[in-house]
Amino acid sequence: MPDALHTLTIAELRTLLQKREISPADIIHDLEASITARDPEIGAYLHRDTAAALAAAEKADLSAPLGGIPVAIKDVLNVQGQPATAGSKMLRGYISPYDATCIAKLKSAGAIPFGKLNMDEFAMGSSNENSAWQLTRNPWDTTRVPGGSSGASAAAVAARTAIASLGSDTGGSIRQPAAFCGITGLKPTYGRVSRYGLIAYASSLDQVGPMTRTVEDAALVLQAIAGHDPQDSTSLNAPVPDYSAALRRGVSGMKIGLPREYFIDGIDPAVRAAVEAGVKELERQGATVREISLPHTRFAIAAYYIIATAEASANLARFDGVRYGHRCDTPADLRDMYDRSRAEGFGPEVKRRIILGTYVLSSGYYDAYYRKAQKVRTLIARDFAEAFKEVDLIASPVTPTAAFKIGKNAGDPLQMYLADIFTIANNLSGVCGISVPCGYSAEGLPIGLQLTGRPLGEEDLLRGAFAYEQATDWHRRLPQKS
Repeated sequence: MPDALHTLTIAELRTLLQKREISPADIIHDLEASITARDPEIGAYLHRDTAAALAAAEKADLSAPLGGIPVAIKDVLNVQGQPATAGSKMLRGYISPYDATCIAKLKSAGAIPFGKLNMDEFAMGSSNENSAWQLTRNPWDTTRVPGGSSGASAAAVAARTAIASLGSDTGGSIRQPAAFCGITGLKPTYGRVSRYGLIAYASSLDQVGPMTRTVEDAALVLQAIAGHDPQDSTSLNAPVPDYSAALRRGVSGMKIGLPREYFIDGIDPAVRAAVEAGVKELERQGATVREISLPHTRFAIAAYYIIATAEASANLARFDGVRYGHRCDTPADLRDMYDRSRAEGFGPEVKRRIILGTYVLSSGYYDAYYRKAQKVRTLIARDFAEAFKEVDLIASPVTPTAAFKIGKNAGDPLQMYLADIFTIANNLSGVCGISVPCGYSAEGLPIGLQLTGRPLGEEDLLRGAFAYEQATDWHRRLPQKS
């Protein structure tokens, strides 16, 4: 049996499994050893049920697309019989009675959900410092954040304690940690992947997507989880193409746009240089590159933090100590139970966003803030629609800097929010996007290249990302201790 199975990609493991050179149980045991050795330092896992994973491994259909492949799951997704805390004390002790649709689809494709991963509480954060449970560290430098809110999903894949993972992206929460940790992270088109069973933050923005070591692996996982779901009213009823077949078409003849609003002062020079070199590589392969404008970009963060917090205020109102979730001890009366249960169950960032969201929805402020933000959202979506009349993909940085030090922005919410300046507009407009490794900072930290595609444009997105990845070796490099 080959050594170090935890270092192999999905595609490589599939080959070994189908040749019967290894078994799914071999992968689980190898991963368990890697987690035991590495995770105490990284802090990615909140829960794992090895016995259940081995039982599933015994029954795995190796002829299925992901037969026998373990996939780690962000703790915002329901996996039947497993905890689902969304990184919050509010859901301590909750065991999911059902599978999210994307989990059911993974299982149907033969994959084995293995492990629940840490996250910013209710997906609200850009650094994983908002988890109620533990701090997750970046495997490239454990004094730095892994990004958020899917930071542990990225860190586990980068540290080789997960073969692949699922994350969720509301304003960059797949792409930003993927960039910080040097892996591939794909945010599908809104509605491409069902949100049924995803614990909601902002329902018009949330999207589930794959976090993997390679673009090919991202295509394989997306193939498994994409598709219409009648249990999700926002799910798109559109055919799912063969994403793997699109990978090797190359980028010759493709048109790539560079938005002038994304190449601004304040970007780390190493980030700018790496992204520009990435674009040059795509140009060398035959793509045509031109400058474009997304003129309403400057309003994206303000619009996002009005819309997202308003939806959070509504979605999190259900956690009141009555039906499920945390309930305070010995309340004096109903009002006391509501107040104390929510005060004890939610952390500071969640409270901040609930307060802001409640304010912008309140009488007298709805038109001034929420309605205006929705109008701005429409303008941002039109910017992308106009751009995609002339280009096939948009290239940009994922983040202005590489991963920052733990604690650096913890006391400055505005600086933390600005970490998502290049990713938020994708969620507001519903388009798809991907982060792929494209270089390193002066401190040796990963940098990500973001490609953005039109709605349901994942084929072109994966095609462009794969062409770049295959011409470089950034994705093959490992954190020092992996």
